[in-house]
Order: sequence, then structure tokens, then C-alpha cells
Amino acid sequence: MRMRITLRSPEGGRAVVPVSYNHLVQAAIYNSLSESLSSFLHDRGFPYGKRRFKMFTFSRLLGRFALDRGAGRLVYEGDVTLYVSSPVERLVEELAGTILRRGYLVIGNRLDVVGVSFPPTPPIGSEVEVRTLSPVTVYSTLYTPDGRRKTYYYSPYEREFSKLASSNAKKKHYVLTGRSIKSDIEVEPLKVREVFVSYKGTIVRGWTGSFVLRGPKSLILTVYEAGLGAKNSQGFGMLEVVQRT
Repeated sequence: MRMRITLRSPEGGRAVVPVSYNHLVQAAIYNSLSESLSSFLHDRGFPYGKRRFKMFTFSRLLGRFALDRGAGRLVYEGDVTLYVSSPVERLVEELAGTILRRGYLVIGNRLDVVGVSFPPTPPIGSEVEVRTLSPVTVYSTLYTPDGRRKTYYYSPYEREFSKLASSNAKKKHYVLTGRSIKSDIEVEPLKVREVFVSYKGTIVRGWTGSFVLRGPKSLILTVYEAGLGAKNSQGFGMLEVVQRT
């Protein structure tokens, strides 16, 4: 289930947010949920072995903007759109109820909520073209010869990218349904570009653009709802289906 939120500056013109805003959107989502659900997601999440999945993702802030490099901020002209998605319907319903009652979100600055809608899930087959609404990131934690931890971010053109993204998706699917899937999904890049996003001072390497996903429909639906790859609740891996004409 996903929600489309339309935001506008209270002044009616320019909406200003910091360049690095992912953690602010994440905080706004947590702060718009009930205390019990917010605490569960933040502190525990949905367990799979040592992993803890939050089971939600969100888009970049979409709209026309200019970069004010000197001030480290983005200046949006007109309305700003934010998508939030989760296979946990209660999460989306609570979020919608709170922001409609409250009438605003705080993302660095106050932004008024001027519209909320719930886009229907598009038809999803065993092969689907998708476009990123937020960067996809896939990584492994490695160790240097002297024992130090090192994060290695994979390119979509490396075999491990698709392999690890598929493994991640199967874990999410099992957590949600209790059923294992042996088949993998293949993640093929079509037209992508590398981006770097700062999250609480940590630089995350991700990829935006279009991909083709091939595999079991239920697994593709899982990543459509919960996000593809890692760090979904930090604002990574949200997809939309490209409708061919």
C-alpha cells in the first residue's frame, strides 16, 4: 500500500529543505505513527535472524527545485510530492490519519499537507520495468586484513548486486508471509546513474534510473511495496512501475 502526499510551503511559494533530508523525512514518518507502532519499528522491526526490517520506504521529495549550494539547501518552486510505501497497511493508514488531522509535516521546515491519495497497485507480472523514486543501494560489510569493517557498495553491473537484492527480497517476503521462495529475482539495469546521499553524516552510494525485474510475481510485489535493496526506511529503494503504451 502506498500513499502520495502533496506538500506546500505555508507561505505558498518556495519550500526550503536541507540537501541531506532523508533522516528528516524518516523522523516525520515515525512522529506521525502511534507510539506503539513507532517504537516497534524504530527499536525492533520485523526480525529475520539478525536482521530487522522496518518494512517501509519513501521517495525523494519530488518537484521543481534549485540547489542553493552555499546554504546547503534545496529550494522547491510550487508543490512538493512525497510517496510512502509499506506492505503493512496499518502503517500507511496511521500515517495518513495523523497527517490529515495535523495538516502538516516538518521536514526541516513546516510543510502544509494539501493533498493525500492512494495510488492503486499496478499490474505486476513476472517481468516488469521499474523506475526509481529513491536510489537503490546494495552493499556488503567486508573486513580489511587488519580487521577493520568496510562497507562495499555494489554497482548494478556487478553480479552480486542482483544476487544480494534478491536475497534481501526473499527475506522480506518470508517475514511478511511465512513462506519461502526458492526462485530469485533478476535485477537488470537499463539506464542508471550513480548518486551519493548523506544520511546522518554517512555517505551512501546508490543508483537511480530504470531497471527490469524478472522473477516470481509475489517477490516483485514485495519489493514494490517494501523497497528494493537495503536501507529502505532511510529513503532508499522505492520503485514505480513503468506503464508501457
